[in-house]
Amino acid sequence: MHSFAYFCTHNMAKKLQDRIILGLKVRQYRQELGWNFEDLHRQTGISISYLNEIEKGKKYPQTENLQKLSDALGISPEQLASPELTHQLAPLGDLLKSNFLNELPLDLFGIELQQVVEIIARAPDRVNAFISALLEIARLYALRNENFFLAALRAYQELHLNYFEDLETAAETFARKHQLLESGSAVQEERLADLLREEYDYRIDEKGLAKYPELVGLRALYQPHKRRLLLSPHLNARQRAFQLAKELGFQVLNLKERPLSSSLVRVESFEKVLNNFKAGYFAVALLVNRDAFARDLQFFLGQHKWNPNALTDLMSKYAVSPEVLFQRFNLLTRHYNVQKTFFLRVVHRLERDAFDLDKELHLNRRHQPHASGFQEHYCRRWVGIRLLQNMAKSADNSLYSAGVQRAVFYDTGEEYLCFAVAKTGSPAPAHNSSVTLGIQLDAEAKAAIRFWNDPAIPKITVNVTCQRCALADCSERAAPPTAVERREQRRKVADLIKKLTEK
Repeated sequence: MHSFAYFCTHNMAKKLQDRIILGLKVRQYRQELGWNFEDLHRQTGISISYLNEIEKGKKYPQTENLQKLSDALGISPEQLASPELTHQLAPLGDLLKSNFLNELPLDLFGIELQQVVEIIARAPDRVNAFISALLEIARLYALRNENFFLAALRAYQELHLNYFEDLETAAETFARKHQLLESGSAVQEERLADLLREEYDYRIDEKGLAKYPELVGLRALYQPHKRRLLLSPHLNARQRAFQLAKELGFQVLNLKERPLSSSLVRVESFEKVLNNFKAGYFAVALLVNRDAFARDLQFFLGQHKWNPNALTDLMSKYAVSPEVLFQRFNLLTRHYNVQKTFFLRVVHRLERDAFDLDKELHLNRRHQPHASGFQEHYCRRWVGIRLLQNMAKSADNSLYSAGVQRAVFYDTGEEYLCFAVAKTGSPAPAHNSSVTLGIQLDAEAKAAIRFWNDPAIPKITVNVTCQRCALADCSERAAPPTAVERREQRRKVADLIKKLTEK
């Protein structure tokens, strides 16, 4: 996604962005204190009309007034003037820095950019998810229904830091009622199947999809008229447990509008997408108890050295897949205030040796590692892709492989601690996949993770795609930096035109 400055190269655009961001922050901090303009006027001595213009992004306060505002609002002048927005306003910052609004013909309707932002800022919690969805769609250059609904779902998750207390409570209540936590850490798939049969009159056919070779990519299919659940014969015990727990989620949460297959083949409504997520979240909370995992997480983060077996040990303890385990790391936001994280899943298409990034989630803001809307080669330096490459070359038939790295993003210098687990393909054996959890190494992350600076963890420079990376002498490069070369050529042409046309 290109930046605001990229499209508005003159200085006035940068000043407008600074004014709008500062105005949004003043408005938020004022409202958090329960003050109106009169209250802020009494605290600062700044006129009400001038305060109004500051919040609307029409005026930027001079140093003296900036100090008065920060003193009254209880923050430092540097924090108030910083372009960094709070979590609630982060999507608005993304909106300003994107090309989305610049592509709208606002001037034809006599509308100014700060007017749009002012309207949006009146109720950011209610519209931020929608804004994020629009930005995601603009970045992916696609307007199909499924892209819109899935982007909106990601925005919904990001807005809530991927933590939902009502779903956690529902899962814990169900687990307590049926003594699912008394027999040990792992919830047995046989017990989940019994509950579906006893409580909800399910018929479960563990090899039901074997009769339909066209559905080899599906893990499960529910036939509501027969209350029959067909499972893929290629599923392992952990995958079966998740599908059974997810079916319990649909029933316990009474989610009537739901997809009938494990994969969203056709997306008719956002309600189906949302309910599918809720059932999956319930399954994770059921399989990995919140309190038990919080204790394990405390132990994991408190180690001074990285343990190469830590992730696979946790997966074995709870008998869950890498996706379920990393979903449970959502407790980082609740217990450690570690919010700047991202989640990526990469699929290795073995038949054509291609790596497709097919799932992503970003908390707090859009992070540098993200999917690309272009058909380009994703950076081979990421630990998740390296694990997949090694898995494809190895004669070892191990189901899982785990790794860690400190990834430094080439363009910005931002650094992430990345955990990854790769697994062999199932139910589609021609595909392997890896999941990566990235944590930006800010002050909160460094305080929470004792081993972040372990010298045994490799520190590697990374980027998004080969075509957009100017990193020289990269032995892992899968394609030339064509986008970088085109950008450099355009710059040279612009410079020459300017030189030839200046007086």
